[in-house]
Amino acid sequence: MMSCASPSIKASLKFGAKAFRKSCVPGCLKSTISFPLPQTPDGLYYPIRLQNRAYGSNLIVTAFKSRGLNTTLSSTSPKVPEERVTVLVIGGGGREHALCYALERSPSCDAVFCAPGNSGIAQSGDATCIPDLEITNSEAVISFCRNWGVRLVVVGPEAPLVAGLANDLVKAGIPTFGPSSEAAALEGSKDFMKKLCDKYNIPTAKYRTFTNPADAKQYVKDQGAPIVVKADGLAAGKGVVVAMTLDEAFEAIDTMLVEGSFGSAGSRIIIEEFLEGEEASFFALVDGEAALPLESAQDHKRVGDGDVGPNTGGMGAYSPAPIVTEELKKKVMESIILPTVKGMADEGCKFVGVLYAGLMIEKKSGLPKLIEYNVRFGDPECQVLMMRLESDLAQVLLAACHGELGKVSLTWSPELATVVVMASEGYPGAYKKGSVIKNLDEAEQVSPAVKIFHAGTAFDTDGNFVAAAGRVLGVTAKGKDIEEARAKAYDALNVVDWPEGFYRHDIGWRALKHQHMVAH
Repeated sequence: MMSCASPSIKASLKFGAKAFRKSCVPGCLKSTISFPLPQTPDGLYYPIRLQNRAYGSNLIVTAFKSRGLNTTLSSTSPKVPEERVTVLVIGGGGREHALCYALERSPSCDAVFCAPGNSGIAQSGDATCIPDLEITNSEAVISFCRNWGVRLVVVGPEAPLVAGLANDLVKAGIPTFGPSSEAAALEGSKDFMKKLCDKYNIPTAKYRTFTNPADAKQYVKDQGAPIVVKADGLAAGKGVVVAMTLDEAFEAIDTMLVEGSFGSAGSRIIIEEFLEGEEASFFALVDGEAALPLESAQDHKRVGDGDVGPNTGGMGAYSPAPIVTEELKKKVMESIILPTVKGMADEGCKFVGVLYAGLMIEKKSGLPKLIEYNVRFGDPECQVLMMRLESDLAQVLLAACHGELGKVSLTWSPELATVVVMASEGYPGAYKKGSVIKNLDEAEQVSPAVKIFHAGTAFDTDGNFVAAAGRVLGVTAKGKDIEEARAKAYDALNVVDWPEGFYRHDIGWRALKHQHMVAH
């Protein structure tokens, strides 16, 4: 038994901004807390640390100021109804923050952990971050889940999936939302994805696979430009070059096959035809046999306004995407998603998780073609989807793990959501870490419809937020239409004080254009 003395804290300690209810998180919590807690200038308490001796690591738990509330935490496991669940989210970027945000709002979710998480996620109260849990060590993750009563693991990034984390968790009897390493090859190898498309008649761009640079360059000469050069493996969203000239294509081939800039991920490349049209992101939850489409979204890959400059992991997004009509959604499900799900099952590697299809809606035909698959939620598309989702995400993902998506329906906000990414100056090239970011609380207070997701933040020794990655913040807002959502997001961006950061000023321009066309 542990008693919390003054200063009192709101509803005991908040795991994932949700009170412990009447006890602590499942599992034996043997802890000590030192008071008084250090305070920020605005009266909030910094994250404090609990020591879980069964696991042997520090847990960041956000504490909030409250008046006249003394609380006691029990070290015994609570009696939690069967339908309640404790969730562990794997990852530490903006996508994972958005997942934590949606899970924390899920009525059936008692607690949300995020490993490793980041400082912004921890301070937001959307999850309890576990910075020292080795997510590449399956045994460590399994041990944590057993010690803390985790009944659902949601794997955010692709690398742990390709490495087989989901395989090990499922084998240990822990429900895991994310595909096996075999099924994750849909993203881990573009060659694998293309061959699956060939075998099961899934529409995609014409392509060839190469390991020899001379052969690749000859193919480019034969096909002409523009043409697309892709690293076969995982390259953090940067292994795709849309070459508008032959010289650009040759340079991309040399970068990947000769210079080895992407390591083993670029030791084999895909060269495919350039498709002209409009890109869209299509997401579907999959339980191995059934697929449930999510709302549509559209992102902005190029770094600069007007869609210029190199590709990035994504500089912004909005949902829904006007180009994805109900008719088009039906075509995508029938011609791309469902044949993929069936094909994977027939190949002996059932897919459980989220299928993120990057689509090109061809200008001439208006029909969708598959550009690529990702086996996780897109980033920053996940941010706008989770802002609009009104269903209990924990129960939906559990249904996918148990092969019961057929029993699930989803509820979405009718409002539009948009996210604008703030990135470190120099991204997607070389950038500096450690620049101070101020006024984040004030930016979120611009409107109740604004939420800032942290993709790459840390604390400096003075307790200031600092940039710790290329993409750092996702300033997200909802509105009745694209104009209102954009206005709220950019109003919040104008409050953020970060001279070393930058963002695009035209996120959502396609949706604006569509809205104006409809209006006139």
